[in-house]
Amino acid sequence: MTSDIIYPNIFNHSINKVDIRIKFITKKMNNKTLLTQEGYNQLLEQLTELKKKQDHLITQIEEVAQPDESGEDGLATQLKEELELINEKIDDIEQVLEAPQIISDTNRENGIIQVGCKVKVKISGKIEKEFQIVSELESDPSQNKISDQSPIGKTLIGKKVNEEVEVDAPAGKIIYKIVAIA
Repeated sequence: MTSDIIYPNIFNHSINKVDIRIKFITKKMNNKTLLTQEGYNQLLEQLTELKKKQDHLITQIEEVAQPDESGEDGLATQLKEELELINEKIDDIEQVLEAPQIISDTNRENGIIQVGCKVKVKISGKIEKEFQIVSELESDPSQNKISDQSPIGKTLIGKKVNEEVEVDAPAGKIIYKIVAIA
């Protein structure tokens, strides 16, 4: 499998958004995936949803798989293709869940930014912003969850309150002052 496969949007978007990241991280982290407890729980929920979808598709295929004189029905072919995608996604999530490293709150109480921390920063001395640093698998900028592999995430990891860091951005260098860590 390559890390550049994009699945068609044939069902719930929340399931699709982790596909590429799962493949990338699984290869990258040698069977250990850093996850927050919330991220781990979300993957378990997605796995449950996918297995229900898998069972439903198998039932549908069995119902429509009666070929006519010209061969297999087009609907059966479409359902089999969708089942193949579901099976791949199930395999990907199961592989990630084989050996996750769950990040606990007790691992974050040392005052140093690491994966799982919520960080409040002041951007260029003006705007305050709060976000959580998570693994690439869990990152979702719309929910203020940034990847530990993003330019900001990489720069903040290992820093403490009141430290300033400089991040190269398309708009130029941006200075972040760490205001709080939780």
